[in-house]
Amino acid sequence: MILRLIDKALAGTLIMAMVSILLTVIWQVFSRYVLKDPASVTEELSRFILIWIGILGAAYAYRQHAHLGFNLIVERQSRNTKRVLLTCVEIIVIVFCVLVMLYGGSELVLLTLELEQISAALGIKMGVIYSVLPLSGALIIAYAFANIISLWQHNNKESV
Repeated sequence: MILRLIDKALAGTLIMAMVSILLTVIWQVFSRYVLKDPASVTEELSRFILIWIGILGAAYAYRQHAHLGFNLIVERQSRNTKRVLLTCVEIIVIVFCVLVMLYGGSELVLLTLELEQISAALGIKMGVIYSVLPLSGALIIAYAFANIISLWQHNNKESV
């Protein structure tokens, strides 16, 4: 299934980002305290990597059902009511992601690319940094649709 491939790519990307931020911060500390000449790009690079880890990590957590959820009311309902409630939650997530992450994120990316905003130390276009918003939004939307399909499959008893 294509979602499994996306899951593996996302997990691999997050692992690489975690290793990258670790190495970046180690180099920053080493260059600052041992070499007495702090690297100018490491602070900005680590900040941008952290942004990507946080936002892509949210999509990964959503896929793994490791996100925060208030299930007290849902758990006390019948199987069919649970399905309806959980489907409504998934639809709310989809609407939020479409409006805020896809539309709003894309507008932010286009605006910063149009204004040619460049990061100070790295010289990267800020639109590239902000592109994680629509990317993560698209992932969460795909995962939400997969969750809805999973909820309504007749032989799937684990998801409800």
